[in-house]
Amino acid sequence: MRPDLSSYRHIASGKVRDIYEVDDATLLLVTSDRISAYDFILDTPIRDKGRILTAASFFWFDHLGVPNHLDGGPDDERIPAGLVGRSMVVKKLPMVQVECVARGYLTGSGLIDYNATGSVCGVELPAGLGEADKLPEPIFTPATKAAVGDHDENVSFDHVAAEVGVELATALRDATLDIYGRGSDLAAERGIILADTKFEFGQAADGSLILADEVLTPDSSRYWDAATYRPGEVQPSFDKQIVRNWLTGPDSGWDRKSEQQPPALPAEIVEQTRARYIEAYERISQLKFDDWPDA
Repeated sequence: MRPDLSSYRHIASGKVRDIYEVDDATLLLVTSDRISAYDFILDTPIRDKGRILTAASFFWFDHLGVPNHLDGGPDDERIPAGLVGRSMVVKKLPMVQVECVARGYLTGSGLIDYNATGSVCGVELPAGLGEADKLPEPIFTPATKAAVGDHDENVSFDHVAAEVGVELATALRDATLDIYGRGSDLAAERGIILADTKFEFGQAADGSLILADEVLTPDSSRYWDAATYRPGEVQPSFDKQIVRNWLTGPDSGWDRKSEQQPPALPAEIVEQTRARYIEAYERISQLKFDDWPDA
């Protein structure tokens, strides 16, 4: 018999995930259907989003073959009834307070930084690059790990090194670029470009890095269809870019600079986003989302 969620102590809630203590060594991560954009948690959930992200993370944790925080499978008996399919039982780890971002293409905040400085997070890039151009090689562009409601801030490698030490900063950069490369290679085999992504790491008792949180999901990554890729243009994405575009477009009536809560999403934007998330999962994993556990 599965436990009730009330038997676990609630520790924290993030933009998308709720964290509970299972015991002294493990946590329960519950992925909700909440969606965030521009560091706001939106009022409108995306149906099944939590299950899609969980399915994607389990797929990638298995495929990547690097140490990760999982302590059980998707139907682990410690997962409460009603939460199977959107939850992970994971090891408690001290987390490194750095958002580890890898970019293989120039877009988003990276393009803004490049246009202003000719570099991204202090990494010098060739002149003449534009929207969606492929970079000469993937780059590590870390960010501060902001609290809910605050804004992540892109920082340089030197900034990270000053905060956590050169040895750990170098290990973070190496691991980030290695995992990005593995993910990018598999996505390319499936006709998808992994433009950029972010990872979070914990540390084992010996100080080695453990891949944690979510990995290569449509929430943490920018995926493009290789068949329609056109450098110089904003690319359609298999992620929440649909939501971002609507929020900053004329139909929403929302001003990003206002710092006001964004409006509710229309039903068609919700369904388009859900469909894109599912398409990304199914194309990359070559698994059917309908087969994923559903409480």
